[in-house]
Amino acid sequence: MSRTLHTLPVPAGVAVLGLLPVLADALAGIGPAWLPVPADDERETARLVDALAAGAPIQDGVALVMATSGSTGTPKGAMLPAGALLASADATHDRLGGAGSWLLALAAHHVAGMQVLLRSVLAGTEPTVVTIDGGFDAAALVPAVAAMPSGRRYTSLVPTQLIRALQHPGATAALAELDAVMLGGAATSPALLDKAEQAGIRVVRTYGMSETSGGCVYDGVPLNGVDVRISDGRVLLGGSPLALGYRNQPGHPAFSEPGWFRTDDAGTLADGVLSVLGRLDDAITTGGLTVLPQVVEAALATHPGVRECAVIGVPDEQWGQRVVAVVVPGTPVPTLAELRQYVAATAGNAAAPKELHLVSELPLRGPGKVDRRALAVAARNRLH
Repeated sequence: MSRTLHTLPVPAGVAVLGLLPVLADALAGIGPAWLPVPADDERETARLVDALAAGAPIQDGVALVMATSGSTGTPKGAMLPAGALLASADATHDRLGGAGSWLLALAAHHVAGMQVLLRSVLAGTEPTVVTIDGGFDAAALVPAVAAMPSGRRYTSLVPTQLIRALQHPGATAALAELDAVMLGGAATSPALLDKAEQAGIRVVRTYGMSETSGGCVYDGVPLNGVDVRISDGRVLLGGSPLALGYRNQPGHPAFSEPGWFRTDDAGTLADGVLSVLGRLDDAITTGGLTVLPQVVEAALATHPGVRECAVIGVPDEQWGQRVVAVVVPGTPVPTLAELRQYVAATAGNAAAPKELHLVSELPLRGPGKVDRRALAVAARNRLH
């Protein structure tokens, strides 16, 4: 008999701990399948309920339907069985050195935050919660880490949060006390990793998505039970944490090959280590050459005048597209000429930005990804 998909309103702050018994039942196959939605956002909840048919039957075996960030068009819902979620949590603890207590500093209606709750359920611990409904405050990490129980201690952050934490001495010291800081949701620059390492923070880079129960490749190495291969330059993921497919989209090409999920990422695999080069659909074609924004961002991030950055392509009559750098500046404030020369020296002339926008902060979407669409719209508006 088919189960029914019910909404699971996910509150902000410590009230989220009330979901732990529900999640424990879901992992045990008890009750309905759940669609986590933000309890404080009626508009987003309505969008997800409509797109993912909450209240309607769903195939047996589904524990959670995790919505993708869905910045454009109709959001997709990855149908995750309990076995996939358990395999992901078990493999994570195995890679990190054992089960422990977790600090939740992410929205739990996204897969990375949800996994903090699920790992806590599996470990028999109660996570410590940092309230982020008013935005992430790095200073809040200090009392939160101090309140965590003894034993192995972990947290999961996105790069923007780590950047802000490294600008706060107390937060930096607090993160250095943890056994691991999982970092995912967006590309991480080598410069940020270097700063964290120098501060004594053990960062574990995670790669994965809702369709793989969250992170499934840590520091380039697949977790136990995870398969990775490259096909025509594209990353494919398979194995025990894989979703059953998308809710109401049985023929979606991402799941067209049984047992595999076709990502939108370009990558290479050498000696069992995965390197993700960037999203294929973000690629910029300029002067007949292809430039991946993440390659340019990695170069820019090492410049002393760049605190945060994003790279986009905008239409250009001569080049087809031109490379635009959007930068949150440090001190001294960089110039376009400086950044062009800096990027060209490491990534080539084609990757050198032809335009520079200085901003106070980068727009984000979902669990902490840069909203490239918003940046592209803003850049185009400047042309008119």
